[in-house]
Amino acid sequence: MEKLIITVAVCGAEVTKKDNPNLPITPEEITQDVYNCYLQGASMVHLHVRDQDGNPTQNVEIFRRTIELIKSRCNIIIQISTGGAVGMTPEERAAPLVLRPEMASLTCGTVNFGTGVFWNPPDLIENFALRMKEMGIKPEIEVFEAGMINNALQLVKKGLVQPPLHFDFVMGVPGGITGNIRDLVYLVESIPPGSTWSVAGIGRFELPLAVAALIMGGHVRVGFEDNIFYSRGVLAQSNAQLVERVVRIARELGREVATPDEARKILNLHA
Repeated sequence: MEKLIITVAVCGAEVTKKDNPNLPITPEEITQDVYNCYLQGASMVHLHVRDQDGNPTQNVEIFRRTIELIKSRCNIIIQISTGGAVGMTPEERAAPLVLRPEMASLTCGTVNFGTGVFWNPPDLIENFALRMKEMGIKPEIEVFEAGMINNALQLVKKGLVQPPLHFDFVMGVPGGITGNIRDLVYLVESIPPGSTWSVAGIGRFELPLAVAALIMGGHVRVGFEDNIFYSRGVLAQSNAQLVERVVRIARELGREVATPDEARKILNLHA
């Protein structure tokens, strides 16, 4: 198997300090958290940021400040979120692309998201994909439902996305595909040969899906965006604690962990 890419999603847009007091909020807190995760073995960060009140924001200057701080500490791959938060306009969501990160998330369909709707109609998806192509940003195809894989393949046919593709299966969101292993197998078998993939299990699905990915040759995303607990009823002390657990299990299974530069080769970022 190729080496394991561990992505950490440190804060997301939904979790608050009331949910877990250890949630990083400021650019400085996020940077320290990302650096700690890097030291444990994370090679990519899926990056959201917050404003001074702790609310989700796509403010370019806050993203710029956070990215500069992270780059001053380590060479982890920075993948910004274009999902933002439910209710944001397309222009808000796409604004940080002007910073030209190595990667950005690209959700390929609309999905119910808890009590809201994560709205991604075809014209928005194509617009985001075109912007990423023009700026040399590799998209991570976010999949909340199996049909989103077909939507991504349509982008390839239209020349908006270049293979090999990298997919992230976000599983267990209320309103999206469940976090059952059978569903992960179905998603993996549905993507084109030569693609890479990772899985982000939400809540209680994070650990079992991570272990399945280790065995199946995929990659793993963990972090407070997806899950704030270390075990049932026990809050995680940090994102780094969640990363360390995946690294430990990977070593037990004989799966080596990729450095950021090794991850870049696996993901064809140098090309």
